[in-house]
Amino acid sequence: MSDKRSAGVGSTAERAAAFARLADHHLDAAYHLAQAILRDPSEARDATHDALVQAFRKWSSLRDPALFERWFDRILVNICRNRLQHATRWRATDISTEVGLASGDHFGRAADDHEVLGDAIATLSPDHRMVVALRYYRDLQVDEIAARLGIPSGTVQSRLHYALKHLHRAIGAADAKGTV
Repeated sequence: MSDKRSAGVGSTAERAAAFARLADHHLDAAYHLAQAILRDPSEARDATHDALVQAFRKWSSLRDPALFERWFDRILVNICRNRLQHATRWRATDISTEVGLASGDHFGRAADDHEVLGDAIATLSPDHRMVVALRYYRDLQVDEIAARLGIPSGTVQSRLHYALKHLHRAIGAADAKGTV
């Protein structure tokens, strides 16, 4: 058997099956990451689909299947960034009926807090939104974010700093208006 086959890069059917196994394993996490970045379930589904198609087309460029998640996240994040940059405007979506919120002060307060946070995240630039999503939705460390985005760790730290500063101001402004 050739080196390619022993490395898991055999026939087209074998490559497709290997891709399907890896993609299926990471699909839910990829969708949640896209939703955290794009803040719209429909856009997140579309971005995840587009990333899967692009990843399948570039599957042969992945040298180590153990690095699939990092490689795929980079494709997904770039697609999300492009969608954010080409969006004409941000549309806020009320999801309270989807999550079936119970009545009561505690639950209403949590929904208000979630809405304020979502609105604040929506005001971030695409680059800032990416690092916030990877840090707080994927729970990645700065070095891991830098590797996935292909940028220096210092840039990630700077973007996180300014994004959190912006979020703090936006949430404070909402609090001052009595929205929170």
